[in-house]
Amino acid sequence: MSHVMNRRRILVINPNSSASVTAAIDEAVAPLRIAGGPDIDVVGLAEGPPGISSQRDADSVVMPLVNRVSRDNAEAFVLACFSDPGLHAVREAAGTRPVMGIAECAIFRAMMLGERFGIIALSPMSIRRQQRMARVMGVDSRYAGSWSVGASAAESAGADIRGRLIDAGRALVTQCRADVVVMGCAGMASHRAAIADAIGVPVIEPAQQAVAAAIGAVLLNI
Repeated sequence: MSHVMNRRRILVINPNSSASVTAAIDEAVAPLRIAGGPDIDVVGLAEGPPGISSQRDADSVVMPLVNRVSRDNAEAFVLACFSDPGLHAVREAAGTRPVMGIAECAIFRAMMLGERFGIIALSPMSIRRQQRMARVMGVDSRYAGSWSVGASAAESAGADIRGRLIDAGRALVTQCRADVVVMGCAGMASHRAAIADAIGVPVIEPAQQAVAAAIGAVLLNI
């Protein structure tokens, strides 16, 4: 039984072509590679843009994601972009296999930890997509707002951005009255603990939450 379990696999797809973001996601999910659990493969999308900064960027990767999932035999998939691009189309392509969007998973987890969640956004365009997502998900009343740090996806894993992330998290707590903060990009994981220490509320890293949910689905055969 354990031999079969070790052969199970979760495919985590970064829908952009940034190698640094893919590496940051891989590092973020490393603690979830547990004995007896499924393999976790993290890949980028060569045909994707350098970053998902607009709705057009998000829409442009939908069919490449559908095609990538359609030809893969993984037991579960994680779309590692906070726009959750093509989530419903990819779910159709995956059939009965679970597909986790990191934003959806992070928001649901945040609502378990507090009444109001705020999102650290990369850019003002990201904020518009996040506002739309909260409305479509029906969680407007729990959404405190988003705060932009004015950065690109490639910058999100670098050390230079940490101060801006902390400032955004603090603004969400003090000005937007958020009691949980969600990191609105898949490349920010290395900053999570520092932000949480600085702002004093739970901070959710979305790729970790989505992979954790995928592991549960695989191990429970859901």
